Amino acid sequence: MTHKLKGELFRDPEKGKIAGVCAGLADYFGWETWLVRVLVVSGVLLGMQFFIILYIAGWFILDKKCKQFKTEQHTGNASTFKAAADEDLAHESIKVKSRVWQAGEPPKKAFYDIKRKFTLLETQLRSIERHVTSPEFTVSREINKL
Repeated sequence: MTHKLKGELFRDPEKGKIAGVCAGLADYFGWETWLVRVLVVSGVLLGMQFFIILYIAGWFILDKKCKQFKTEQHTGNASTFKAAADEDLAHESIKVKSRVWQAGEPPKKAFYDIKRKFTLLETQLRSIERHVTSPEFTVSREINKL
């Protein structure tokens, strides 16, 4: 079994309970966060107190994980928020887990998300096709040729 490491190790306070060290380790190794937490707590309870020292050291040494996408302040109605969520969905990658301890979504949820993503992309494509086949687009293109 091979793990594809993502490069750098960060702590993820947004997903974490205390400082995000376990969440960062889970992201790094491609595991579920709950599994790393169970391993750390089990180690501490079974007498391996150095896990506490390693956790605190990770808290101070590891950098915080940067957000992948810019978060913009949206002021407006619900359609503005829905458009921002749809834009995030279009750029979001969907990871399907094949084992319980791996990070990702269960296949049923991943299928639902993929279906939703394709529906969104089809809606955007239809909008583009409607614009390109409109008479306004043809007139505008002819004017730009002059």
